[in-house]
Amino acid sequence: MVTLLDYGAGNIRSVRNAIKKLGVTVNNVEKPEDIVSADKLIFPGVGSFGLVMDRLRERGYVEPLIRRIKENRPFLGICVALQVLYEGSEESPGVPGLGIIPAKIKKFPGGELSVPQIGWNGIRLQKKSTLMSRYNGEKLYFVHSYYAPSYSPVDDWILATTDYGINFVSAVMKGNITAFQFHPEKSGPVGLKILENYLQPENCSSVQSSRPVSDNGNRTQIAKRIIACLDVRSNTSGDLVVTKGDQYDVKEEGEVRNLGKPVELAKRYYEEGADEITFLNITGFRDFPMQDQPMVEVLKRTSENVFVPLTIGGGIKEFTDATGHCYTPLDVASLYFRSGADKVSIGSDAVYTVENYLSTGEKTGLSSIEQISSVYGSQAVVISVDPRRVYVNSPEDTLHSTIKTDCHGPNGEEYCWYQCTVKGGREGRNIDVIQLVTVCEELGSGEILLNCIDKDGSNNGFDLELVKMVKDVVSIPVIASSGAGKSSHFVEVFKETSVEAALAAGIFHRKEVGIGDIKTAVVAEGIEIR
Repeated sequence: MVTLLDYGAGNIRSVRNAIKKLGVTVNNVEKPEDIVSADKLIFPGVGSFGLVMDRLRERGYVEPLIRRIKENRPFLGICVALQVLYEGSEESPGVPGLGIIPAKIKKFPGGELSVPQIGWNGIRLQKKSTLMSRYNGEKLYFVHSYYAPSYSPVDDWILATTDYGINFVSAVMKGNITAFQFHPEKSGPVGLKILENYLQPENCSSVQSSRPVSDNGNRTQIAKRIIACLDVRSNTSGDLVVTKGDQYDVKEEGEVRNLGKPVELAKRYYEEGADEITFLNITGFRDFPMQDQPMVEVLKRTSENVFVPLTIGGGIKEFTDATGHCYTPLDVASLYFRSGADKVSIGSDAVYTVENYLSTGEKTGLSSIEQISSVYGSQAVVISVDPRRVYVNSPEDTLHSTIKTDCHGPNGEEYCWYQCTVKGGREGRNIDVIQLVTVCEELGSGEILLNCIDKDGSNNGFDLELVKMVKDVVSIPVIASSGAGKSSHFVEVFKETSVEAALAAGIFHRKEVGIGDIKTAVVAEGIEIR
């Protein structure tokens, strides 16, 4: 019997589904006393350090947690739940943690590496452990901007460390108390096996022996991610189907192209080795996103069998329903997170938000980006950018940020700027891609999904000039999208730019290129992958 501590924020469904997949019964914490009495307690932490601690205090969970840990009763913390074991965090100054581990959480320094760390990295065990010894060096999924430093006086707690610019603690264990910075429930078969090991009765405490913490020279590396994207839309019969178009036109002879069912395709891509799955609902909620039950059901069903990160985009905005009830972007996002999503993707609403910011120069705290990131963390907010090229003869011909391009315009123009669009690319706005991504980062977004209307459906490769342009101005991870037609295009974008991930859709749906084929080609070029 396992008990989950759900404090009211984050994707608890994925952890629950992972445990159920392993054949173990799951209970919920219903009252503070359940925290102490549970046979095994799992605490999946999502959101900011301050939010998590505030929620724990509001529900009367702090003292029972401290008591359980001091009594050495089986406990497993995930992600922020590792961090709250510490005294405090730079993320939320003045907010005390549980104070179990005598050190403080710090923010990644940034620099050459993007922050947050989003993706698959390795671990280096500092103790022999039946829990994880077979998986030393395996890639596991991390998503965080803050880290636990790997130095004294916490050596006796450290189970594993990982490198991301600096060396940090990726797992702690002392007696029956264990916590991971990575997400085992999102780390594919390896993560499920680690969870299964923990759930075995004999593995509550699994340290066999220990050795001093040291950097043995075998530094871990974060992997480039291969992401499968599913554009989902209703067809003329009202069924949700996966589709794909050319320059955002998904119809053929008046009918929506039907390339498969979303839940089945997502499962297939997971089994083929996709590092993440992205759903983009291009039906367009338009008026009633909370009533889009079919898409919510897609998320719920997918999360039962897909144990890598899931992103959902479409309709993340404020709206008022037919009864006059107003829903915030946070309400919409929360529904998706509770249904199995790990990240939400914001498109048109991000453009409108940036336009407002540029006109006033002030943050409102009310935008979808600010609301969602303040509760779930910046790593939960992806900005989906849909730009297209506008050619000019010289930079002086426009007020927007331009590049000198190797791909000249229809009249021989040597320069272009990238105009951001809304409504699925149907409407251009007077805002360029640099304005959009820099403001979105400032407002709290944690990742950029960089599409390109000119490249969509072309199969002739990613727009490397666009990718380089954006990577030069943001410090958050970027996903290259639009234009992939063969494995070498993934090799090209990873070798010629510093992008963290690359995404494709149609070539996977039509089985023109397999995810395994891409990974084989990428590995052959010495590029780190999972």
